Amino acid sequence: MRFHFSRADLRDWGLWPAVLWTTLFFALPLAAMLAMSFAERVAGKITFTWTLANYAAFFTRAGGTFVQALINSLEVTILATILSILVAYPLAYILAYRVPAKWRRILLVLIVLPFWTSYVIRSYSWLLVLSQNGIISQTLLDLGLIAQPVGLGNSRFATVLGFVHFFAMLLTLTIFANLIQIKDSYRRAAADLGANNWQVFWHVTLPLSLPGVAVGAFLTFVLAIGDYITPQILGGNRELLLPQAIMLQIGRQADFPLASALSMILMLVVTVAFLVSAKRLKMERV
Repeated sequence: MRFHFSRADLRDWGLWPAVLWTTLFFALPLAAMLAMSFAERVAGKITFTWTLANYAAFFTRAGGTFVQALINSLEVTILATILSILVAYPLAYILAYRVPAKWRRILLVLIVLPFWTSYVIRSYSWLLVLSQNGIISQTLLDLGLIAQPVGLGNSRFATVLGFVHFFAMLLTLTIFANLIQIKDSYRRAAADLGANNWQVFWHVTLPLSLPGVAVGAFLTFVLAIGDYITPQILGGNRELLLPQAIMLQIGRQADFPLASALSMILMLVVTVAFLVSAKRLKMERV
């Protein structure tokens, strides 16, 4: 996949709205945040001293709390991404190869429907389901599997579950879009050569569908690692993630330079994830 951008493209007036939008709402805010990360907050005032103290604070302040917050974010995000892939791939495969074409649109609508529900409402819904009085705890009590109510909310498990519930649907769509583009002649040719169903999947379908998996995994990684709502609602503040650490610096300390530095570090992690995905998809930057 190649991306071309030349001076001739700038003469295309149709591109200017997108360029203007990207400049105003991404490039300029990012530049402002980068400049703020080199500032310093002294006696409640922000001074642009162009210091690296905020980045040094990431490693040294509060006994490595910020570093641990980044590690927690990576662990939660990677686990949620892997589980989402394991849930989404079989669903996308069944949708692409086992469901009759006349039923696909209906099922796709059902998959998209949860996106119409507020992200906050879904998180609070999971908190109710996982609480001590929720359906899971009550069902286990009724079956006699536990003697006392058990609460599964306010934990890393709840945070990961909330992520998987949301992002598995997104991954299903990206993987499905890739699967339906694989020509049936490839799979039939492998079968004609003596491959069984498992061998056809392992040597033909799976390798050709990896770009869709990579795109979905990257989107899941980016959205999950920068999410503040789900860990805040379902995590119960039992462990600190980097987006929460950033919000604490803004909401409680009003330390915008440090919050900007932490945000730039998070942006760096996302950039690394993009470069890894771009390499996997064999993208070439021109």
